[in-house]
Amino acid sequence: MTDTSPGWRFFIDRGGTFTDVVAIAPSGQVHVQKLLSEAPGQYDDAALEAIRRATTDISEASTAAIESVRMGTTVATNALLERKGEPVVLITTAGFEDGLWLGDQTRPDLFALEVRRPPPLYTRVLSAHERVDATGQVLMPLGDLDTLRAQLETAHTDGFRACAIACMHSTLNSSHEQVLTDLALRCGFTTVVASHTVSRLPKYVPRGQTAIADAYLTPGLRRYIDRVDAGLSGAPLYFMQSHGGLARADSFYGRDAILSGPAGGVVGTAHAGEAAGRTHLIGFDMGGTSTDVCHVAGALETTVDTEVAGIRIRTPMLDIHTVAAGGGSILHVQHGRFVVGPESAGADPGPACYGKGGPLAVTDCNAVLGRLVPERFPQVFGPDGKAPLSPAASRAAFQALLEGAGLAADKGAIEHAAMGFLDVAVETMARAIRVIS
Repeated sequence: MTDTSPGWRFFIDRGGTFTDVVAIAPSGQVHVQKLLSEAPGQYDDAALEAIRRATTDISEASTAAIESVRMGTTVATNALLERKGEPVVLITTAGFEDGLWLGDQTRPDLFALEVRRPPPLYTRVLSAHERVDATGQVLMPLGDLDTLRAQLETAHTDGFRACAIACMHSTLNSSHEQVLTDLALRCGFTTVVASHTVSRLPKYVPRGQTAIADAYLTPGLRRYIDRVDAGLSGAPLYFMQSHGGLARADSFYGRDAILSGPAGGVVGTAHAGEAAGRTHLIGFDMGGTSTDVCHVAGALETTVDTEVAGIRIRTPMLDIHTVAAGGGSILHVQHGRFVVGPESAGADPGPACYGKGGPLAVTDCNAVLGRLVPERFPQVFGPDGKAPLSPAASRAAFQALLEGAGLAADKGAIEHAAMGFLDVAVETMARAIRVIS
């Protein structure tokens, strides 16, 4: 590059397993780094560590030396896929306590005799005795607040800090939700999301589920943002939103971050296709925890109402289909059947081949089949973060899995098992491509 800028510019993709960083120095020189997203005992945060390494010592560099940091992150995506968000209390109109769980009663598989649906994101439901009609007129004033206050205080004592509020027709008259928001804040809840603030469109179910998802994801996301922001000491920090645009760190919430990381891949796919003279594309982005696929037909395709991990989200976002299958997806044998994910080994301990005692994962399949060459990867593995990938650790983990499941572990069995698990993972990813195409 020949252009110069006043300071460093950092472009960061913070995934569940790896963090990839492109840094452009004031001179225009490009630096590329790849770090494990989690490495306890080595560094507190991969993004800050990459910045420190690029600038030699960020603690001695003035904040003016950093022009901007732009980041896409799968923190919220992975929390939703793996159900590792904040416990949520839901307050909703009395009589509709199960409404957001029932949804629109769509069967995910029309001919399945046993309908399996993901569990709701909320843990506890409280009833608000109120009712607003379809014109915004109050049919029943909000009452019995003393009982609701006591229930909220009990929930707070039990450890709840996130609250979602979804009342019928609150987009036409939000007065009841506003009162409930103030009540929850006074009871000590630190994250309170009212449904009329996340969507001004009608339809109770998608609006309520979006509010729940926001309350479920925002606390963990804010903790991560605050940690990075503090490490930058005031340098401008921007995050990729689900619709492909950027937001300042203080205006970035869980509902905006569900497809933050994948959105960057979609934008990159479109630009790469344009440079190659191709306008009709299928984008495939396999990460450590999830695989994201998209369809580009001359322009970026967007939606305002989509479903992610079984949860309906109503907010502007790129049209991306995400499945819980990636390099870190954990392998299981259940009743003689090979199962992949949705749990992920993450970056710490990571798959078995990372050499930190982690579980068997999709990456281990590729390791024992010789598809991963340790010499071609940075030596950032092992307990000290300085070792190469270990296919031997993968083989040992496969041996233990097969023996524990009562399956033969003779010559060639490990390779056959690895191929079988890969078939399962690939089918999950292929199904995602079929959905979007």
